[in-house]
Amino acid sequence: MTTLNMIPSLPLESTDAERMAHYEKLRVRLLLLLKGEYDPIATMATVVCELHHAFDYFHWTGFYRNISGELVIGPYQGSHGCLRIAFNRGVCGAAARTKTTQLVNDVHTFPGHIACSSSTQSELVIPWVNEAGELMGVFDADSDFPAAFTQADADAIAELLQYLRAVLS
Repeated sequence: MTTLNMIPSLPLESTDAERMAHYEKLRVRLLLLLKGEYDPIATMATVVCELHHAFDYFHWTGFYRNISGELVIGPYQGSHGCLRIAFNRGVCGAAARTKTTQLVNDVHTFPGHIACSSSTQSELVIPWVNEAGELMGVFDADSDFPAAFTQADADAIAELLQYLRAVLS
């Protein structure tokens, strides 16, 4: 494994252009860190760690895996998360059920939101599917700031997950 220093954390106030440039640095860094890695758990843990520390507004960052039709917590950074989430509950369940990205500016207005952490204000959940279109799980990022995530975050992380799909599937 390649050892690299963490990239500086990007502040919440950053523009979408600054965010996209930061994601590109992160993508290159992940390519170096994950070169030759084939284990899905090691890959998920590395992706989560890098994302969590690369952005000031990521307060809970992790994967939930689809295990027998239920989302089960995978590698994550931050305070304790919900251990299991049904597909009919919360933002993660909505992303899993519909296989669509959920970009939620205010979690308190989301029908059926699950408060795994009372400090969470906004959330970004991206489904992770394999080559056959089957749901493998979801990537989840929570922020203690309202409207922390933008479409730039959603697009960049979705692209990163697409690139890593071969290892994560």
